[in-house]
This record gives sequence, structure tokens and C-alpha cells, in this order.
Amino acid sequence: MKIPFVSFLPMERELDKELREAFNRVFESSWYIEGKEDETFEKAFAEYCGIKYCIGVGNGLDALMLALKALGIGEGDEVIVPSNTYIATALAVTYVGATPVFSEPRIETFNINPELIEAVITERTKAIMPVHLYGQACEMDSIMEIARKHNLKVVEDCAQAHGATYKGQKVGTFGDAAGFSFYPGKNLGALGDAGATVTNDEELAKKIRALGNYGSDYKYHHIYKGNNSRLDEMQAAFLSAKLPLLDKMNEERRRIADRYLNGIKNKKVILPFVSSDCVPVWHIFGIRCEDREALEKHLNDAGIGTNKHYPIPMHLQECYKDLEFKQGDFSIAEEISKSELSLPMYYGMTDEEIGYVVESINLF
Repeated sequence: MKIPFVSFLPMERELDKELREAFNRVFESSWYIEGKEDETFEKAFAEYCGIKYCIGVGNGLDALMLALKALGIGEGDEVIVPSNTYIATALAVTYVGATPVFSEPRIETFNINPELIEAVITERTKAIMPVHLYGQACEMDSIMEIARKHNLKVVEDCAQAHGATYKGQKVGTFGDAAGFSFYPGKNLGALGDAGATVTNDEELAKKIRALGNYGSDYKYHHIYKGNNSRLDEMQAAFLSAKLPLLDKMNEERRRIADRYLNGIKNKKVILPFVSSDCVPVWHIFGIRCEDREALEKHLNDAGIGTNKHYPIPMHLQECYKDLEFKQGDFSIAEEISKSELSLPMYYGMTDEEIGYVVESINLF
């Protein structure tokens, strides 16, 4: 049996009519930037998240960067980010001229450990950027308490967590702002690059929108030195077609995850921990195994696609050598990077396919 790590086909077949209609609607309108499709999606996604404002942007990295920029964070400032995440989180900080300061995760959840955050706060710290990694929410009560205590901004990285909740509240609604990615592989994915920043602050929303439109509040009037990052009409239309299916797709991911959690019995495998405070959306189902390379080969030989998130931690990436970290500086992130293995997880996996993955792991 051949099982890919990810497949879009089941979802795309189910939405074939809606996606084609979305394309035709935009194509026939001859309006491709800042139009009705963008406005419609922004309103719908804000309502879905339970937040007042949504600003469509070019991608998830820009969504975070524009939020930081709008909050006035820049040269000389520090932003606390988890040591275990995709590099876009840190790059957003770098792009506004600030310095990313890494803080270790809980190895059980892969998410930033609130108990370690205060130890890295300095007089230069201006914000915390928690990442709801793999689709499981961070411990936002504790993070927000720390932020209030030290007068820090909070920008949530929700790139992998569309629809996830913490204590019944959707991610992206706790902090000052939040960034979402709609990269095609996300739980809510466009058919190309796309993203959005959300916030409950009206003035902040206006500034983010202006910053993403060359710093312009109206045509040819530029109040900021801005960027070009806008959600185009075609991607907005595709996202509007897919948004009504998001909860159904997330529920299917939870069903697959439950099969994995209940069925995998191999003692060499460490399963992900799920907090009772969280309802995850399982963008990634990441297990850990000391003999990861052998397990990966075993599964690949059986026709099962896998991935590794993320094999080189950020502090050891070549692009951040200027921060002068070395092996061992963030031991938990390093442990995750060398032991994590991601299993197939996508809408449309059959019971037979899920069972085959479980059986293959148990035979390792």
C-alpha cells in the first residue's frame, strides 16, 4: 500500500465545483487585488475566529511581520519566540529589525514552556510570540499573565492551528494580534501563498492594512514606509470556498489522531501529549523515536510517507550564526529536532490506510 505524507486530492474532489466557480467568478470580474472576494473572506474568517478584524496579506510570514511592525517593534528590541518552531517565526522578528530570543518548549507538547519565559525577559523585551505548533494551542492563560506583568505585547503564531481552541477559546484571539498562514498544506490552505493578520484593535488593524499596502491609507497617500503584502482576489475566493469545510476537515484530523493515539502500542515510540485544556486540529501528528532514522526507513519501505519537523533547530541554522549559539544551548529543541517524525495526516485518509500506518509502526 502507498500512503503519501499528505494529499489534497480528497478535499479538492469534494470542493471541485466550488473551487472552479471561485476561479470563474474572479476571472470574469477582471478584478484581482483588493476587491469583493478579499472583503468577503476577511469578514468570514474574522467571524470564524471570533475576532473583530482580519487583514488579508501575502503569506504567513508577512502576517507576523506586519503585526510586529504595526506594534512599533523594531531596532534594538527583543521578541521571545520558542526555540522549537518553523523559522518563519524568528524571521518575522528579524525583518522588523528586532532580535529573536529563544525560549525552550515543553518536550511533551512541543510548545513554548511558560515556566521558562520570564528567565529570558530583559529591559529590551517588547513582545512574546507563542506558536501553536502542529495545531495544539499554547498555555495562553500563563503567557498572557506574564505579558501583563511585564507590559509586553503578544503576537500569536497561528500558522498551523486554524480552529484550535484553548479552554474553549479559539487561538488568535488572546494576544494583541495573530498571524495565520494559508500555505496550501495548512488546515485551511489556499492554492498558492496567502496569509492573514487578525486583531480586536481597530487602530492596529488600520495600521496593519496600511503597512501591507505600501504604507498607504488611501491611494497615493503614504503615511508609513510600508510593504507590498496583500491577499489577492483569486486566493481569497478559493479560501472562501474552503472555509465552510474547515471544521469538518479538522474533525476528521482529530479522528485520525485518535486512531493513532489509541492504536500505536510500540514502546519505542513516544506519542504526542494532548492537554485537557486544548482541542487540537492536528496540522502535524508528530511522534518521537530515539531510532528515528530506522523507523523512517521502515515506514518509507512500507510505502508510508513521512516528514521531519524540524531537523535543524533555529539556533543552529546558518542564517542565525550571528547570534553565536552552539550545540547544547537549547537541548530540548535539539532533542525534538533529532527524534521527531511526522506521520501521514490529511483529510480523506481511509480507515484501511490509517490502520496500515498503525500496524506498520507496531511492527517496527
